[in-house]
Amino acid sequence: MPRILHFMNKHGQLADFLQARRGLLRPEDVGSQTYGERRRVPGLRREELSMLAGISAPYYARLEQGQSHNASREVLDAIATALRLDESERAHLHELVSGHGRHQR
Repeated sequence: MPRILHFMNKHGQLADFLQARRGLLRPEDVGSQTYGERRRVPGLRREELSMLAGISAPYYARLEQGQSHNASREVLDAIATALRLDESERAHLHELVSGHGRHQR
């Protein structure tokens, strides 16, 4: 597979994975108040997840959108914990992110 296609595929998989997992958690599941507002999409907002993970919302958005490819193991673990991932899902998240930087030129 050409390098750029492999990168694009990994980015798409990372975005899909993070968005799908965010969509499974409701604010009530993590103890957040909703104040009755209507949500356009199900699940946690990026801002809510980033707050739970202890990282900035813009950084999380860049990671989810494939604009940041060098997240530390600690950041990924914090995101995994906030998303309530099990061990296999956590390993999958790490693989999706680490796969971005392991290409030969």
